[in-house]
Amino acid sequence: MIKVIIERNIAVGMEDTYRDAIRETLKTVIEAPGYMSSESLIDLKKTKHKIIITNWTSIQAWDQWHASPERREVTSKIAAILEEVEKITVTEPN
Repeated sequence: MIKVIIERNIAVGMEDTYRDAIRETLKTVIEAPGYMSSESLIDLKKTKHKIIITNWTSIQAWDQWHASPERREVTSKIAAILEEVEKITVTEPN
């Protein structure tokens, strides 16, 4: 199993738009082969900083999802409201 940590900084005033887009993304990722679960967090000191932790069966499953047209489509709405490019960190238990 791997964990993928995605960090995003949302533009001011775009929280509702982000919430809608993340719901749509969740509906799509649930169908992705190898997807196990996810958690969405908000930085309490910087509320526009969002952190998503997803669990995947393998790096290959994540890579397939990351490169998929489905992901590009749903995350394009998120990318449009970010202050900077999202940061992705792929991890595994040590």
